[in-house]
Amino acid sequence: MSSYEKLYKRILACLLSLFIGGMFCINVFTPNRTYSDSENRMLEQFPPFSIQNLLEKNFTPTYEKYISDQFLYRDFWISLKSNIDRTIGKKEFNGVYLGKNDILLQKFIRPEKQDMTSKINAINTFQLANPAVKTHVMLVPTAISMLKDTLPKYISSEDELFSINQVRKSLNTDINFIDVYPLLSSKRQEELYYKTDHHWTTKGAFYAYLELSKSLNFNPNKKESFTINKITHHFYGSLYSKTGFSHIKPDSIELYEPKEAINYKVAYMDEGVTSNSVYEMENIKKKDKYSVFFNGNHPLVKMTTKNTNGKKLLVIKDSYANALLPFLLSHYSEIHVMDLRYFNEDVALYLQNNNIHEILLLYNAITFFEDPSITNLSK
Repeated sequence: MSSYEKLYKRILACLLSLFIGGMFCINVFTPNRTYSDSENRMLEQFPPFSIQNLLEKNFTPTYEKYISDQFLYRDFWISLKSNIDRTIGKKEFNGVYLGKNDILLQKFIRPEKQDMTSKINAINTFQLANPAVKTHVMLVPTAISMLKDTLPKYISSEDELFSINQVRKSLNTDINFIDVYPLLSSKRQEELYYKTDHHWTTKGAFYAYLELSKSLNFNPNKKESFTINKITHHFYGSLYSKTGFSHIKPDSIELYEPKEAINYKVAYMDEGVTSNSVYEMENIKKKDKYSVFFNGNHPLVKMTTKNTNGKKLLVIKDSYANALLPFLLSHYSEIHVMDLRYFNEDVALYLQNNNIHEILLLYNAITFFEDPSITNLSK
């Protein structure tokens, strides 16, 4: 090896050491971030150290997550990696597929048989224990089923519809399963799902509302009875946050506001807060713009209207329901909204105390099969 080669390698080693050392020092002295706007989640903080945690191997994994979350210019490195992967032809990124026309689609993982059975049993057990309560179930297919033509060629979209059908066939005969797939499928050329987010659009929720009216026995309001307002053209959703792409265009969010005003009140029961609107318009300024609906998810929400028909409905749901619930206001005196991920009380007792005799379980398929909280229904 010549003296020039030795000098080159020494200089390269020094520069690499300086870079690593510099990055380490900057990371050490840079204040920790608590929240990532681009990823829309809380970031890991420095874990408490103890000899016991170290010996039990609890400290190291958490510390690795902390280093990963707090690494300097993390968002830049994530975006750089995603765009390099896209350039070389990769189509799956952190559980998200990159479809045609830059549509992002959340990956569906077929649930384990035991997990599916436990959820179905929970619903069936609840219905058998509360026969006077009319029970409806709507599992909404996600974009991976509706927009299957945009998927990469090697990806199958059949697992989600197969799993939904398994639930439908396994529910008690007294439980009304609302199949929204045919109607949504017939409208698939319209913008029923966001391109950058895992939720359906307000238009998709409107079509589901029309289908829902057949089972819940009310006359739905026609599209012409709403004023449709685009409240933002700059919505980057959850799937965008997972992939870190910089080339994808943002979505728009629409609100369907009734031309004939509805007088109602929204009470966030656990927070002790009331509002005269289901929309939190200030959230349009935030990263999570979908939280314009009900200011996000809450354990328990009660909506009271001036409707004199005396009809009450309990909706047990995930965040998909947030865009659909405003359409129901003109049809009920009271709508109670429960999220079992945060609500830990007895559901049957709540129904009894509030004299409610009809419930709707409304979930998107991915959340239903991944989230174990639905089993709390029968506890």
